[in-house]
Amino acid sequence: MNESAVTEIPKVKTLPDAQEVTEVTHWTDRLFSFRVTRPQSLRFRSGEFVMIGLMGDNGKPLLRAYSIASPNWDEELEFYSIKVPDGPLTSKLQHINVGDQIILRPKPVGTLVHDALLPGKRVWFLATGTGIAPFASLMRDPETYDKFDEVIMMHTCRTIEELEYGRQLVENLINDPLIGEMVEGKLKYYPTTTREEFHHMGRITDNLENGKVFKDLGIAPMNPETDRAMVCGSLAFNKDVMAVLEGFGLREGANSEPREYVVEKAFVGDGI
Repeated sequence: MNESAVTEIPKVKTLPDAQEVTEVTHWTDRLFSFRVTRPQSLRFRSGEFVMIGLMGDNGKPLLRAYSIASPNWDEELEFYSIKVPDGPLTSKLQHINVGDQIILRPKPVGTLVHDALLPGKRVWFLATGTGIAPFASLMRDPETYDKFDEVIMMHTCRTIEELEYGRQLVENLINDPLIGEMVEGKLKYYPTTTREEFHHMGRITDNLENGKVFKDLGIAPMNPETDRAMVCGSLAFNKDVMAVLEGFGLREGANSEPREYVVEKAFVGDGI
């Protein structure tokens, strides 16, 4: 079967739970984002994820969990994805164009929500790669700035170009008509690379443990009385960060039992 046959997607709403693609941006040869129409009935909390996908070659839906990168007030839905050449889903999903259809199951769930955290003064968003997606939603939600005096976005990628999606999003927040004034003075952005020379480098765990991020930002170290955190990345990253946070005295929470930090365990990994 040729590539065009593999990647062709129906342009009519014949798919179950079909939504139309309205925008596609390719950030690197490994990363892309896209926007789709939002079902009128869909209500979600910023930071949650839904199941999206395409029809597989066997005629059955091929679905994976994707964090919604747009805030809950947005009229459309945005997603941020990695491209995996041999991935069952992204080998096809990366070829979508405006006007194509994707499947979206409108049942949002997830732990990266404000309800899962105890009240605090400072919140940390800790992400690697496409794990920034739920924080792209939370950074654009007015509730984030109502609940916290300070918001710190730590995002680590291998190269500078892989940080571009997050960089543009953060820089544009100040001009956002809805939350621009709320963001000013509250949001601190701390991007780092691990393979390419950059003004900030190193893994999130290292920069927390050695205190570099606190020194660079001119802030006090983490304190379980005031600090809250949300984590999204690979399974290995999540595990490492959890150990660091607990070293600072923070405890893992959930929707049913809010505490000092939460982890998204349904993050889409490199095999999609």
